[in-house]
Amino acid sequence: METVSLGVVVTGGTAGLGLAMAREFLQLGDRVVICGRRESTLNAALQALRVAVPGCMVYGTPCDVADPRQAPVFADFAVSKLGIIDRWINNAGTAGLMRRPLWELDSLDIDETCSTNLSGSMILSAEALRVMLRQPDSAIGVDYHLFNMGFTAAGLRSSPTTVPHRVSKRAVALMSELMLAELRSAGNTSIGIHELSPGLVLTDLLLRDATTAQKRFFNAMAETAETVARSLVPSIRGMDKRSGILRYQPVALMLMRFAASFLGYRKERFFDNDGNRE
Repeated sequence: METVSLGVVVTGGTAGLGLAMAREFLQLGDRVVICGRRESTLNAALQALRVAVPGCMVYGTPCDVADPRQAPVFADFAVSKLGIIDRWINNAGTAGLMRRPLWELDSLDIDETCSTNLSGSMILSAEALRVMLRQPDSAIGVDYHLFNMGFTAAGLRSSPTTVPHRVSKRAVALMSELMLAELRSAGNTSIGIHELSPGLVLTDLLLRDATTAQKRFFNAMAETAETVARSLVPSIRGMDKRSGILRYQPVALMLMRFAASFLGYRKERFFDNDGNRE
């Protein structure tokens, strides 16, 4: 069966999981638009993707998702390159500059974390919905899908990150539920809204200011961005429901791995006992 090429938007697609997902979509023949805050990093990511997937259709433009003035410009750019947007993934986010108790964090750091994760996701979701609501309906099912990266209750409890990061990510999950309710009230049946739960992904964002004990924990619980992307992207492409959480791994498996970590499960997989990278 011939694979249908999708138009895909991945915010924060210049590094980590966003970059890995963009690569997976491109390898499957999709057309992809990415964004990042810095033009130099964006250009490097675009070049890397074009080398990894020769002949791919990938486009990008700088966009700070925390700046509401840039969101409509980015959405217009995406439409100009893709035409129809089938999948929109709000991946851009930050865990803050330091992993410290709330009272030790700088106020600007707190504000940037909340603005990027919550306000940025909400503003870009609004832009994505405006685009998708203008697109034609097939009248036979859910045509377009928006994915947000919020925290489930389990994710909130297991995350080793700061209060601003955990609060803003939990609020993103609530935002997704409320947006779906609004679409239902408006009688829309063509757009699905989903939580995307990748678990702990071994990226610079996760590792920033991490302690040795936390790094040992990551040996058991974390996965590389490439591993997570290979699992999630086919499910994102094949999504046909209006709602639901798309998880990299079931909660029960996460709990089993957590318990096994005390018995040496995956010991020194990524880091040695002193927290040094293997």
